[in-house]
Amino acid sequence: MAKVIPTYDICTIKPERNSSNELLVNRFAPYLKVHSGLCAAHRHNFYHLIYFTKGSGTHNIDFVNFPVSAGEIYFMSPGQVHSWNFKSEPDGYVINFSENFFRSFLANPTYLDQFTFFLGDAQQCVVFLPLAAQKKVKDLFDKILAAANNTKTTNPDLIKLWMLELFIITADQTKLPNTANKQHGNHVVISSFKKLIEEKYLQLHMPRDYAALLFVTPNYLNNLCKQVVGKPAGEIIRDRVLLEAKRMLVNQDMHISEIAHHLSFTDHSHFSKFFKKATGQAPETFRKSIMNH
Repeated sequence: MAKVIPTYDICTIKPERNSSNELLVNRFAPYLKVHSGLCAAHRHNFYHLIYFTKGSGTHNIDFVNFPVSAGEIYFMSPGQVHSWNFKSEPDGYVINFSENFFRSFLANPTYLDQFTFFLGDAQQCVVFLPLAAQKKVKDLFDKILAAANNTKTTNPDLIKLWMLELFIITADQTKLPNTANKQHGNHVVISSFKKLIEEKYLQLHMPRDYAALLFVTPNYLNNLCKQVVGKPAGEIIRDRVLLEAKRMLVNQDMHISEIAHHLSFTDHSHFSKFFKKATGQAPETFRKSIMNH
């Protein structure tokens, strides 16, 4: 068992003949056969999405287990830790694409942030598609796969258009009836808040610090987080610190005090109290349970 969770880029996940430094497309069964080691815990520095047409088992994303079944689509963002445990032979489609893949294609570099399944929240990474959407999505995957295998004759922008159509169809399954403009405005603030947390959670720990950067009041940010996410702003910040702590605890070579220092805790004891309060386990106990699993 590896002591450090490996991080893969698209280059190391080759050598599919249709892969490049920015895009890899394949059927999932042959992809998994070539990369069977990817069932163990690992992370990517690219976006990773899988649509299942058959199979069963579990998929663990950032220490949250999800059942695998046909009709489900999984979206993973760079840095997320995940692993598979299949009980029956899976198949479907896989697309890996870099953070730069859409940059020259879209005028708005943050366009993908409107899709909640790309925000890095494990609970929003999995979408079950109804039958009508399944057919549309499968047709899109077939077109994307065919185009990726014929890069000499296909305009690569077509692949990007089909992928965006795929994202939009999937996002439509996650929307709740509400006032569109209000929903969009709320989402922009929450999305910006989560991006700031991702960038600054090691340095900034108080909601007021993020509220200042977002040009809103702490009360407004806190109430918006409760309304949209279902938890206060401070808890969202703590959740990100806790997630990183869990990821680092998988690395047996790191001492608990090193992890505490990296996460800006004053000492080992302070970190242990924080972790136990949040999880009900001491860091050492959590580490042993993950390693045993």
